[in-house]
Order: sequence, then C-alpha cells, then structure tokens
Amino acid sequence: MQASLLTNLLLPLALGIIMLGLGLGLTLDDFRRVARYPRAVLIGLALQTLVLPWAAFGLALGFGLPAELAVGLMLLAASPGGATANIYSHLARGDVALNITLTAINSLLCLLTLPVILNLSLEYFLGAGQYVPPPTKKVIEVAAIILLPVAIGMVVRARAAGFAARTEKPIRLLSVLVLALLVVAAVAQEWKTLTTYFAIVGLACLLFNLASMGAGYAAPLALRLPKKQAIAIAMEIGIHNGTLAIFIALNVLQNATISVPAAVYSLLMFVTAAVFAWWVSRGGRDAAG
Repeated sequence: MQASLLTNLLLPLALGIIMLGLGLGLTLDDFRRVARYPRAVLIGLALQTLVLPWAAFGLALGFGLPAELAVGLMLLAASPGGATANIYSHLARGDVALNITLTAINSLLCLLTLPVILNLSLEYFLGAGQYVPPPTKKVIEVAAIILLPVAIGMVVRARAAGFAARTEKPIRLLSVLVLALLVVAAVAQEWKTLTTYFAIVGLACLLFNLASMGAGYAAPLALRLPKKQAIAIAMEIGIHNGTLAIFIALNVLQNATISVPAAVYSLLMFVTAAVFAWWVSRGGRDAAG
C-alpha cells in the first residue's frame, strides 16, 4: 500500500512540482527556437520510432529472450520518454524546451506507433496478435504532469522574473533529492522482480539503455546539433516511460512477465542517466553552446 501511494500519488505530485520549477526557467522564446530549428525534433523522433524498436528486436533475438520478455522489451522500446527525462536533462544542462517538445509529440505519436509495434511483436514472438487500444488515458496523465505545471511556471516567470531566478537553485536540489528517493523506492518495490529476472533480461536491458542513450547523444552531435540539444535527445530516448509499459502489460495484456523488462530497465536507467548527466556536466561546460 505504501509503495502504491508513493507511485500513484506522491511521485506524480512531486514530479509536477519539479516541472513547475522547470517552467520557471523557460520562456516562449525557448520553444520558438525549437520551432525555428526543427531538425532536432525530427532527429529525436526518428531515433525513437525507427531506430529503437529495431535495436530492441536485435537484442531480444541476440540474447534469445523468452517470448514474453522479448515482447516486454519491444513494448518498452515503443514507449515514449517520461517526466524524469526532462528532469535529468535539466540537471545535465540540456535543452529542456526541446525535451518537453519531444515528450509531448512522442506521447501523441505513440497513440499510433505503440499499438502497431506491440501487435507485431505479439505476433512474432507469441504467435498471436492482440488488439491493443491507444493509451489515451496515460497520454493525458503525461500532459497533466508535464505540460500544465510547465505552463504555470512560465506564466509565473513572465510576471515575477526575480522570484523565478531565486528558485532555480532550490528546484535543482529538489530534483536531485526526488530522483534519489525514487531510485531507493523503486529498488525496494521491485527487489524481488530484480533478483528473479535480472540474470535473464538484465544485460539486454542495460545494453538497450546504453544504446538508446548513446545513439541519442552521438547522432545529433554527428549531425552538428548543439550539445545542449544532443543531451536533451539522449535523455529523451534513453529514459523511457516505464510506467506506461508496465501499465499496458498488467492492465491491457494482463501478463506480469511482459512488464518485467520495463521494471528492470526503469531501475537501470536512473543510475545510467545520473552517470551520463554527471559526465556531460563535468566535461561539458560548453553545453550552453
């Protein structure tokens, strides 16, 4: 019950407050800049929808994963980025406006792509497809947690710039604290799952995470995008909405085993994203460029 209260109420509330804080550091000009240079958005979407499913498919085959775990990895690949991607990007000094834009577009796009990818995966690995309704309710929840608090924060910044500037550092510290508590709570909640399945699917999930984040960072830099945008894209496609994948596995497919890759990945990505954020911040003070 405590874990359920944490994940279903306290965590979304905390994330919403942090997104409000992120909004205090954003202006409409940040989003206009993204709109003026759409290459970053197109690259992020292409990596998410075209590259990641094939990477997950290759890992599932390469590791010879059991059918249900293979479907779970594909479901994870089809899931968009979550609210924590925006927080990690903020901590790593990435382009948060780009993150929020990608999260919004990806969440809407997954209404079309996720059912298709998941149905094909069910047919290939389990021999029988299943109608998977678009996760409209979850997309609305993502919007409520991300877009609304950011919009409120931007309005506050426009009307009280001094207050917004004073709260930037406290919000950053709050973000670190919430993420640390999230990792501890997630490990405690999923400890049994982690110890049972990690030997089977853990390495595949870790490699998928590293491949996602690595491609999300390297591809934009190779295409001469600014480092801040590369950081944002890496976080966006490296930090998947594991909650959405778990929800679909348990409530739509009614198969707990399919939810395992998302649970394991969610634990791993908190650690790898923290290391990546530290690395790009330590060696990347030029990220503002």
